[in-house]
Amino acid sequence: MQTTKHRFLTQYIWLVLALCLSASAYAQQAQPKSAALPANVENHKLTSKLMAREMSYRVVLPEGYGKLKDKNTTVKPKFYPVIYLLHGLTGHFDNWTDKSKLVEYAARYDYIFVTPEGNNGWYSDSSTVSNDKYESYIIQELIPEIDKNFRTQADRNHRAVAGLSMGGYGSIKFGLKYPEKFVLVGSFSGALQAASLTEKMLGSGWKALTDSITGVYGAEDSPTRKANDVFKIVREMPADKASALPFIYFDCGTEDGLIITNREFSTALLEKKIPHEFRELPGKHDWKFWDAQIQEFLRVSEKFIK
Repeated sequence: MQTTKHRFLTQYIWLVLALCLSASAYAQQAQPKSAALPANVENHKLTSKLMAREMSYRVVLPEGYGKLKDKNTTVKPKFYPVIYLLHGLTGHFDNWTDKSKLVEYAARYDYIFVTPEGNNGWYSDSSTVSNDKYESYIIQELIPEIDKNFRTQADRNHRAVAGLSMGGYGSIKFGLKYPEKFVLVGSFSGALQAASLTEKMLGSGWKALTDSITGVYGAEDSPTRKANDVFKIVREMPADKASALPFIYFDCGTEDGLIITNREFSTALLEKKIPHEFRELPGKHDWKFWDAQIQEFLRVSEKFIK
């Protein structure tokens, strides 16, 4: 029987391999940057005070969104729910539209989709780089920007967030920390133990990953790690706060090295009686799996976004 230490070390090794495979998948499936965007897909930039730079994001508008050109029209403008989709490690804001059939699937729903830039920042406020505040940027600047510039239903019951791998971790973390913002969160192949990874655990052979992790979370016992550890947040959550959380939907492929971590997170949620749905499905840590699961998440969303 494996010791606890050996079991966790095995999970960390699988996490490294999964994230490296994810990076490879991004590189292999890159799309031509010159490809014209569909009419309902727009690129935008937000001049962020928190990040001290311009931050790109992409918006997919529902069919018929249009713009009210006739000032004398008596037609009441329609307002829409918003789903934020977060990319994975080594990815960028355009991944969801370039590497999946999101635009095709979005046409079946009256939602606005927003895909933010997260770089390799783990959707957290860095403990070492003062202007890498990816969590605060999305929560405090991007969401208000979207609600100001687009016809959104700007309330919790009409807002959701989901993501893959690093983005799956980010979306669940946002749901746990900001339950007043989201009615539903989703994670596909989530790298849910990110905040507990250390260079000592990973060793010296994974410099790119350890640089990313330590650059965001800092030392092994840093407050930033504790504040962003989704397992710790769940374990320490009072019952009254647990009952106010958004519904959590998450899944992972059975051939994905992150399956053990996701199973353990489901167990943690069950112990706290936090409403959720966890699915294990055939699949790997790749875009074939994520393309299928965004479709399933959208079907689930209809139960919660009214």
